[in-house]
Amino acid sequence: MRRAAIERLLPAAYQRAAGPGSVLAALLDVMEALHAPDEALLAEVDALFAPYRTPDGFAGYLTRWVAMDHVLGPPRPDAPPALPVGRLRDLVAHGALLARWRGTPYGMRTALELATGVTGFVLDEPVDRPFHLVVRVPPEAAGLLTVVTRIVEAEKPAAVTAEVVLADDPPADAEIGPGPSGGVSGPGPSGGASGVGGGPVPYGPAVGRATVPAPGSVPPPGPSSEEPS
Repeated sequence: MRRAAIERLLPAAYQRAAGPGSVLAALLDVMEALHAPDEALLAEVDALFAPYRTPDGFAGYLTRWVAMDHVLGPPRPDAPPALPVGRLRDLVAHGALLARWRGTPYGMRTALELATGVTGFVLDEPVDRPFHLVVRVPPEAAGLLTVVTRIVEAEKPAAVTAEVVLADDPPADAEIGPGPSGGVSGPGPSGGASGVGGGPVPYGPAVGRATVPAPGSVPPPGPSSEEPS
């Protein structure tokens, strides 16, 4: 608030006393200076919640805001970023779309592609294993198996078991589901892939402003329905 606007809020006697060089005039100048940073922030407050305008440090908070916090993993002060900030921005920008299609093949593929920046994920449903899903990961995303596993666990239907394998590998016996400690079991650092908490990840450049195909433009593999649950 400008000094003149603050002065107009004062009683008439105070306004007359706020002449140049007075103590009250100095106090009004200080009040204007104290208000300036907050007013500058409020003037651009919409930028805080815009996926591609928010500061880098706020992108992780917005990722949690749109219920994609499973991508980030458990917060650890010494942990490296789970994903480049550009991919976090893409996830936030498509948060409503991902929420609408959660539990469908289209929703899972979209989340995986946005998070990794890689296409070519294949979702198989073996005919001899009902209510089971095999997610085949392209070699380009081999270094992100930890993130991929968390996304699959969060995006799959609750009644379905799942396993994550590299595209060139046979299905593993380990399935994603409730483990002995209540966590999620599945491929981890011991499976040969580095990831969050398992060493450096070969990240590519941040995606930024990614586009995703419309639900009807990508036919689903297998008999699964693409209708949202």
